[in-house]
Amino acid sequence: MAAALAWLAAACLLFAAQVACEYGMVHVISETGSPRGKDYCILYNPQWAHLPHDLSKASLLQLRDWTTSTLCSPSDLPAKGFSNQIPLVTRGNCTFYDKVRLAQGSGAHGLLIVSKETLVPPGGNKTQYEEIGIPVALLSHKDMLDIFKSFGRAVRAALYAPHEPMLDYNMVIIFVMAVGTVALGGYWAGSRDVKKRYMKHKRDDGPEKQEDEAVDVTPVMTCVFVVMCCSMLVLLYYFYDHLVYVIIGIFCLASSTGLYSCLSPLVQRLPFGKCRVCDNSLPYFHKFPQVRMLLLAVFCVAVSVVWGVFRNEDQWAWILQDALGIAFCLYMLKTIRLPTFKDASAQACTLLLLVLFIYDVFFVFITPFLTKSGNSIMVEVATGPADSATHEKLPMVLKVPRLNTSPLALCDRPFSLLGFGDILVPGLLVAYCHRFDVQVQSSRVYFVACTIEGYTSASLGASLS
Repeated sequence: MAAALAWLAAACLLFAAQVACEYGMVHVISETGSPRGKDYCILYNPQWAHLPHDLSKASLLQLRDWTTSTLCSPSDLPAKGFSNQIPLVTRGNCTFYDKVRLAQGSGAHGLLIVSKETLVPPGGNKTQYEEIGIPVALLSHKDMLDIFKSFGRAVRAALYAPHEPMLDYNMVIIFVMAVGTVALGGYWAGSRDVKKRYMKHKRDDGPEKQEDEAVDVTPVMTCVFVVMCCSMLVLLYYFYDHLVYVIIGIFCLASSTGLYSCLSPLVQRLPFGKCRVCDNSLPYFHKFPQVRMLLLAVFCVAVSVVWGVFRNEDQWAWILQDALGIAFCLYMLKTIRLPTFKDASAQACTLLLLVLFIYDVFFVFITPFLTKSGNSIMVEVATGPADSATHEKLPMVLKVPRLNTSPLALCDRPFSLLGFGDILVPGLLVAYCHRFDVQVQSSRVYFVACTIEGYTSASLGASLS
């Protein structure tokens, strides 16, 4: 009984010791130059002091560079103190409470602690929180250098923490793209079956039969696929900086193939460019492709190469990434399909969904207990490790920049992301339903219901998680 009470007390202490933290902003303007300012990310603890939610209600005070000191003893204070100022001090050598207590005693109206390491919430205890009445926050060293480079040494700053918007318009865009991709991919996959049934009735052995066949998912293929995914995820976790470029190269190749597959039916309808390449011994050209299809292949490769070269241009490269990603997903939904309606079909579908569920639960919810950092392996790989030397991101996501100004957009996640898995797995089911509609000739009722009800709910859940 005593041991149980001890464990309960320890759990309560751990719960009480958790530090509240929120993202905020420091708005900086020059005292001598343009009145136009800039916002920078800060991480603060509202238990010290709350920040106003509106910039107009925040006091614009002189920002004093005191980063030559860690502000751990009274001897570190300037002779005239920090009256009506917000000092910048260096992190380390003492507790956050020691720093903010000295700053408050010398007349400061806030404290910014500059950190070269990962930002952590400035913690304390209940007694210390009650004693302190000024806000304290952490600012990255990189942002401090940018402040003085952009505005000079004579600057003023205001600390505030605007509310997160109730509706992210970027999530609406991602939702429309995802649902549209699944609906179009499912419709395309079912339309192939309609075409095959028509050709079978016509008994036509013409060139239409040369179209590449779909790949049926089997239980063995499912197991091999999941083992490969697990292996690749673990390898990326430990060797991210080396393997990320391999993944980027694979994405460029696969997405250009998908883009070609999506655009080729449209290009084939064009009334020009039907002439074929003349006889030669080159590997691809021995099939005598049409000039328009050759130009389409060059265009698709060029698009993927342009994205690969400029992939880190945040202002516009995400548009190319989304276009290539959607084309890749459509190609996969058209090519890979769940098996036809037999007993083996139910086994394959059940096995696929079961192993993917276990895979997701393990790598998202179990691995935080197995890693030193306490972070999920899947989240760490998907967002890129914080200590990555390359700062590259995996491209297997749809991404849209946040359209609302908020601390979350500035500090943590400037883009909203949706992984390809959240599109492909439900998309296979939608395509399956459309193929079932074709089999029973049900006017696509199952396809529409699955698209609207099933995937809409799943994508909303993935977006909110």
